[in-house]
Amino acid sequence: MGTDSIYVARSGGRVALYATLSLELLSMAGMAGDWFADAVMYEIYPQSFADSDGDGVGDLRGVIERLDYIASLGVDVIWFNPCFASPFVDAGYDVSDYLAIAPRYGSNDDMVELVEKAGARGIRVMLDLVAGHTSIQHAWFQKELAADGPDPDGDRYIWCEQLPEGGWTRDTPGVPAWVPSPGPRRGWYLKNFYDEQPALNFGWVARPGRDEPWRDAVDAPGPLRNRQALKDIIGFWLAKGVAGFRVDMAFSLVKDELWDDGIRETVEIWREIRAWLDEAYPDAVLIPEGSEPRTGGSFAFDADFFLVIKNAHASLFDNHAAGILPFQAPQDPFFDEAGKGSTRPFLDAWHGARAAGPDRPIVLATADHDYDRLRVGSRTEQQLRAALMFLFTWGNVPCLYYGDEIGMRYLPDMPDVEGAICNPTYNRAGCRTPMQWDDSPNAGFSTADPDKLYLPVDPDPRRPTVAAQEDDPDSTLNFVRELIRVRPPTRGTTQVINEGYPLAYIRNGSDLVVLNPRREPATITVAGTATPILADGIEHDGDTITVAGFGYGLLRLAGDAAGPGSRR
Repeated sequence: MGTDSIYVARSGGRVALYATLSLELLSMAGMAGDWFADAVMYEIYPQSFADSDGDGVGDLRGVIERLDYIASLGVDVIWFNPCFASPFVDAGYDVSDYLAIAPRYGSNDDMVELVEKAGARGIRVMLDLVAGHTSIQHAWFQKELAADGPDPDGDRYIWCEQLPEGGWTRDTPGVPAWVPSPGPRRGWYLKNFYDEQPALNFGWVARPGRDEPWRDAVDAPGPLRNRQALKDIIGFWLAKGVAGFRVDMAFSLVKDELWDDGIRETVEIWREIRAWLDEAYPDAVLIPEGSEPRTGGSFAFDADFFLVIKNAHASLFDNHAAGILPFQAPQDPFFDEAGKGSTRPFLDAWHGARAAGPDRPIVLATADHDYDRLRVGSRTEQQLRAALMFLFTWGNVPCLYYGDEIGMRYLPDMPDVEGAICNPTYNRAGCRTPMQWDDSPNAGFSTADPDKLYLPVDPDPRRPTVAAQEDDPDSTLNFVRELIRVRPPTRGTTQVINEGYPLAYIRNGSDLVVLNPRREPATITVAGTATPILADGIEHDGDTITVAGFGYGLLRLAGDAAGPGSRR
């Protein structure tokens, strides 16, 4: 297998077809989660999808009742945000019991029923695993908080009796910091995100000559207890039929100022878990939050995940209408009407990820629970289609965020519910609003009084709904269904023939994709004939293809040079 190469050559306006981003045919046989390489994911934020009991919060029974709808999309995997017992300081990412479904969602039996009924429709279920921290209400933390000193079996959390010199005490969400003990135990504990999320102890890299008794080695009793706990939690749910996990903050386990060493030790923990999975649950999938660090040796995870809020994804879609995070640099996104963006940041990141793993799946999402949706600010449903075409044909594992299939909007100025506003310019609530099913009260999400809803429903009377789009052949919903049905297989080659406007690439030697997300038309010259499979705004005159503003096309090239055709 060769590594990727990215070259674009132009001569007199004509684009050379030998310019390629070569994604070699994947050879995944024998790898854990072979099924995942061709999957389409559907992310469900359970609080906001469907409320079956009228309490204003979504639940598992509501999802069970909507399984036929989910199956109609053509997706293969449901990924749930955390469903475990929690005080919900951080929307369930503060877990108080990993082995129990949160009562507001239902019971463990409900999850088993959902897994079975989804499976009967050919859909697997993945859960979110918060591996690096718990809630302060977890029994593990409460036991150590009540103690007068270290646990004889090894502390599960990181404690120090005196604040380390230069120790971090910044009260910033997402920044590890020392927090004063609120109970009988003396000293401080280390938190991961919010103060209510104490970091689990997976050890530290050795620092000889330093008097820091709180720095357990990675093979000390406390860290080893937590490694085993991860296996126990994963095995508990896999035994109930769950297909795998997306791991939150997967590379935050080993805390160390020597960050590279900490990353390497963290990856080794996951490799140990992967080796156990290969024996005990060989079909199970682990997906990290973000990309797995390249530390040499085998991969522990089955894919990389290009995060919505990071540069590679943001450079394509983020117009900053929902705000800017401190680590983000404002830029013009490629998929925007102004036509000022570039695909180069994305292509460079894709090439970098592929360089050390040319056969490795990469997940790209339409949006997620942590930032804005594709439809944000002034964007219309019409503008979404070029972006959706890209996300389902590029050669990635697509992840469809609930509601994006009907063009739900990111809603600004939503209330701060369950830690949604963790930065003054970063309101996650706007992408977590209730699913819009129909024109009944609360958009069909819940029978509760509007003031009891988890978050307000989009107040726009023209808001998109499933019911309004279900039987409309020109709707966004049916566009997504058809796109999933005819999309080229994920495994295969992607040949970039133009990286500007229009973006154009050939999948598997036979399918030409052309995308023009800007308002102004764009042209490209391609020899030969091409038959539209799913297209709008495409004119083919000789060797010239003109793409109208917001136009897109998946076209079959004459001769079907290589690779399989449509996925279904």
